Amino acid sequence: MYSEKVMDHFSKPRNVGAIDNADAVGEVGSPSCGDTMKLFLKIKDDRIEDIKFQTLGCGAAIASSSMLTEMAKGKTLDEAIKITNTEVAEALDGLPPKKLHCSNLAADALREAIEAYQASR
Repeated sequence: MYSEKVMDHFSKPRNVGAIDNADAVGEVGSPSCGDTMKLFLKIKDDRIEDIKFQTLGCGAAIASSSMLTEMAKGKTLDEAIKITNTEVAEALDGLPPKKLHCSNLAADALREAIEAYQASR
């Protein structure tokens, strides 16, 4: 059973879409379930000014993506890269054990985007 927060972020996801001319993009997928996430970052002065996502997957994957964007927006890159899958799941008031990989995907996509941005500097 999903929490109210999971259902809220699934039915009304925040920050859905793409950012034209994004400063960084992170894309991850799970071969085991088929979920894919693409995260777009707009960065100004080493801070995430805007963040959007495109996720193809289950309700938990969409909710995890939405929650992650809310958690990361406005943070410095150093703060955002430390967001863990556990923190995403906790912010959603938990995920069923078989859906915890969805919060891993969200945190991994953010880390990939930030690392790609830092490597390009």
